[in-house]
Formats: sequence, C-alpha cells, structure tokens
Amino acid sequence: MARHLITSALPYINGIKHLGNLVGSQLPADLYARYLRARGHEVMFICATDEHGTPAELAAAKTGEPVAEYCARMHGEQAELARGFGLSFDHYGRSSSPRNHVLTQHLAGKLAENGFIREVSEKQVYSNADGRFLPDRYIEGTCPNCGYDKARGDQCENCTKQLDPTDLIDPRSAISGSTDLEVRETKHLYLRQSALKGEIAAWIDSKTDWPILTTSIAKKWLNDGDGLQDRGITRDLSWGVPVKRGTEDWPGMEGKVFYVWFDAPIEYIAATAEWADANGRGEAEWRSWWRTDEGADDVTYTQFMGKDNVPFHTLGFPATLIGSGEPWKMVDYIKSFNYLTYDGGQFSTSQGRGVFMDHALEILPADYWRWWLLSHAPESGDSEFTWENFQQSVNKDLADVLGNFVSRITKFCRSKFGEVIPEGGEWGEVEQQLIADLNTRIAAYDAAMARTDVRKSASELRAIWVLGNEYLQAAAPWSTFKTDPEKAAMQVRLGLNLIRMYAVLSQPFIPFAADSMLSAMQTDLRDWPQDAGAALTALPAGHAFTVPEVLFAKISDESREEWAERFKGVRA
Repeated sequence: MARHLITSALPYINGIKHLGNLVGSQLPADLYARYLRARGHEVMFICATDEHGTPAELAAAKTGEPVAEYCARMHGEQAELARGFGLSFDHYGRSSSPRNHVLTQHLAGKLAENGFIREVSEKQVYSNADGRFLPDRYIEGTCPNCGYDKARGDQCENCTKQLDPTDLIDPRSAISGSTDLEVRETKHLYLRQSALKGEIAAWIDSKTDWPILTTSIAKKWLNDGDGLQDRGITRDLSWGVPVKRGTEDWPGMEGKVFYVWFDAPIEYIAATAEWADANGRGEAEWRSWWRTDEGADDVTYTQFMGKDNVPFHTLGFPATLIGSGEPWKMVDYIKSFNYLTYDGGQFSTSQGRGVFMDHALEILPADYWRWWLLSHAPESGDSEFTWENFQQSVNKDLADVLGNFVSRITKFCRSKFGEVIPEGGEWGEVEQQLIADLNTRIAAYDAAMARTDVRKSASELRAIWVLGNEYLQAAAPWSTFKTDPEKAAMQVRLGLNLIRMYAVLSQPFIPFAADSMLSAMQTDLRDWPQDAGAALTALPAGHAFTVPEVLFAKISDESREEWAERFKGVRA
C-alpha cells in the first residue's frame, strides 16, 4: 500500500462552476482518488474554495451581502454540488480559514527571512469616486492588444494577453463605473522568483514524465522574453489574509492583504490541517502528508488543474516552498487539461451559455455527466460539448452496452431460475476465452488509470463492458436453456458475477450506478479483480439478487432539443 496525496485546483468562490471547470480539475482528480482507494492505497484527496481576491468582493457587492457571508454561503453551495457529483474529497476546505491565514503569514515570514521578498514602491490606479486603490480586476477598459472593451486590469479575456491596469485604454472602475481615476504611489511586497529561477528550472527539468502540456507552459513562462519575473504578492484590499511577517506586523504593509494567487495554493496544506481539526486528528497526522522530515518522504503527490493554472503551480507555489527553506513536500506529477468548449463557443456565466453544475444535476443524474466528461476529457487538445454527442454517448455506452447487459441477464435469470444465482454446469472454451480477454483488458485499464490517462481508461472500461455483451450474445442462454438448462445456469451465473465485477471496475467513473449494481447483487464485495476467473466465482450459486431499476434511461430527441435550446444563452 502506497500513500497518495491528491489535490484539485481550487474552484473560485464567485458562483456555480460550469462543466468545463469540473472536468478540468475536480472530476479527473476524483477518478484517480477513487481508483487508488479501490486498489488498496492510502489516499488524501484535498480541495477547497478559493475565496480571496477582487472577484469575491465584486460578486458579494452584486448580491448586497458582506463578503464573508457571501463566501460562507457559496462554499456551502459548492460543497453540496461536489457531493451531488460524487466528488470524494477527504476534506473540502476554505482558503479563508484560520489555518490558511497562519500558514500563509508563516511562509511569507520565512521567505523574507531568506531574502526572497523585496518591497517595491509602485504606481497604482486610485479611484476618487470609490475612495480606494483599484487592484487589477477592479479596473475595466479596452485591451490595447485586441480592442476588446471589457478587458480587466490583469488580463484580457478575449485575447488572453496579460495586462497591467495602466495598459488599458479608457479605464473605468469595475465597482462604480467611474472614469475619475488617477495614478498614485503605493508600496507592495514582491516574491523574488527570479532569484529562485535556477532551482525551479532544475526541479522542472527533473520531471521527465510530466505531460507535454504542463512542461511546455512552465518552460514558456520560465524562459520566454525576459524570463521568470518577480511577482507582487500583496494587494490594497480589505478581504484576504492580512500581511504579516510570521506572527509579527509588517511595517508599511498595514491594511494590505496577500495576493490571492499567493495564498490559494498554500490552502492545499492548510486544508489538510483543517481535515485533521475536523476529524480529531493531531498535528502529526496532517504534517506526515506535507513535511518530508515528518513522514511525507514516502508520499506521491499529484495535482490536477486546467492549463490556465499551470504557471502558478509550476513556478509561483514551488518558489514559495523552495524559498521557505523548509522541507515541504513538492508535487511529483501535474496532470493538466485543455479547455472544454460548449457547442462551438465558450461557456459564459454572464450570457447563461452552457451547462453549469447545478442545472446539470437538475436534468440528469451525476453519472451521465461523469461518464461523458471523463470519456471526452480535454487531454491532448480542447474538447467540445455538443448535445448530439452527449446523447449518442450516453445512449450507446451507458444504456445500450452497460445498462442493457445488466437488465438482460438479471431479467432472464429471474424468469427461468428465480432471483437466486443458479447452480450447475462448468465453464467451457468460450468462458475461458472470455476470462483471458477480460484479464488482458483489465490489465490495460489498470495501466491507463495508474498513469492518469483518462480517455484511454474510459475506452478500456467500455471495451470490458462490450466483452460481456458479446459473450451474452454468443452464449445466448435463452436458447441454451431449451436444450441444456445446466449450461444455461452456468452462463447466467457467470453473467451475474460479471455485474459485480463491472460495478467494482466502473465505480471510479460512475459511482452511483456501481452502488446500484452492487446493491442489486446484494453484495458489498469490492475487491479489485486481480484475476478475472477468480472474480467471476465471487458470488456462489444460491446467492440471492434483485433485478435493478433501469440503470440508464435513454435521452430522447425531444429532451436533447429542449436542453439545447434552454442552455444556448445569448450568442454574441
């Protein structure tokens, strides 16, 4: 048994996330966590809401709530949706937690102590109408690169160019819309990433097994143009982790908070401490996952994220941990994803375009979405969600292949032998060939899952389901029963055992349906099949079962058309 630490990129607090957010980090992380647990490993699966920064303040202002109350409410909503999708976090924390405050301030103090923080006086935009400095996202204007008129002060959403607020043409306050802005001097802390470039580069170079997407983004930021730049880690805001040097006040930094991208990754560690607090565990238990001098040297740490988060996890967060001089566990593998697009365009919260997590669960059970998203995960390039493809995939894979197999074998057995696994008959050549084929496919599935090859894993799992259907079609127990009831009993017994095996193998992808299959087979035997032959004798003759409800109802053309219309939003 190995120890695996898994973290998913933290979903931002400002609203319900769409399916692209889900498949870019949390869902594949859950797939991997469920797989590793099923294989008997010790897993710590951590996520949290990312609650600081300007968008949280802006979102709270729109609803009229104090920002702390808004974040608490949205954390509850996001946690509930995570449960609805079967995301099996060991802990779902909050970056606004006291644990994260203390740890962020501690690491900033260590960085300063080691000479990796510098104070910089810089010019920032001040809004006279709002009576405050306006950090990046509080400023909107026209992008100097592409002319998009709703570019933010940190990045243009349209062309993705990174910006400074002073780059914008015709800037205005995102709070009040006022153009009564002026540039004033303010002081901030910068993380001296440039001084750590050599160590970060050597660390990235040592990761020869990382996906090309991950390393190419990291090296681009590391080497392109002027190379790795120092980065501001404080902001003139009231909501966030107050700037302190460890437990001491930081002269000149009064009233400022740490930048959200500084404290958010630290929450991975803090959330593990929150897990210990919530479960009555001591300090030593969470530290054994994160401190290599206290037990974490045997931990394998895997991060899951969308490609837009890669720079912060390959450069910024590592710079914080390396620069602290403390023995923190560094990530071993970063699984990054491209984007999921929606029907020829982008998901858009403001335009109501695309399917969001709450609406998805309103119209269909979670496993329908889990299966489609994971089997179409945007690994080698962007993926596109279309309703036609979704309908086809659900109807063919889930209803016709898996659901149909379960329905046919259980109903046939009930009609001929009753709701009990029949005895009689011995395996023949056809069954031995099926077992050999299953062993080959299960080994391929195992290997794909172990290397987090999501789409390949889905393909192998579907192939395992197909083997059962092909066997059932060839064996035709309904015909065999007429001339050789004992042989038919053997075929049915094997088929019912296949249902249990399918449940075990499928639960990382479709956990709710897997539970239904096990419940129908009246067993909680979840041993991973090391050998298909042994696994297909797990449920003996005489074992009772029930015929389950329809596992997966087909999606009708009418429903597909209705949903396509409902979620198309306002097209630009």
